[in-house]
Amino acid sequence: MLEPSNNNELPPIPAKRYFTIGEVSELCGVKPHVLRYWEQEFSQLKPVKRRGNRRYYQHQDVLMIRQIRSLLYEQGFTISGARQQLSGQQAKDDAHKSHQIIRQLRIELEELLQGLKR
Repeated sequence: MLEPSNNNELPPIPAKRYFTIGEVSELCGVKPHVLRYWEQEFSQLKPVKRRGNRRYYQHQDVLMIRQIRSLLYEQGFTISGARQQLSGQQAKDDAHKSHQIIRQLRIELEELLQGLKR
């Protein structure tokens, strides 16, 4: 198992669609019981569950787990602090997307207005 401060020494994520909890545990340097606990604490972490309640994580889940690991183990956040950090980051991303859409709409409306003036 990797030391908590070695997040940049984690193995590369293979090009697969789904990963088992054991594979994710090795890829992220976190034990399976910790992953199950994090699922309860972080709403962003929702692996697909199939037959027999087996968890299958996708690529974005593995990236999220690595981010959570970094916040908790390297940056020293508490669980609630990491949760706030992740939701704040998500809100910033949503705001950025909204601004991009508004900018694009404005450009299109200005072009339309110029076309009507001709």
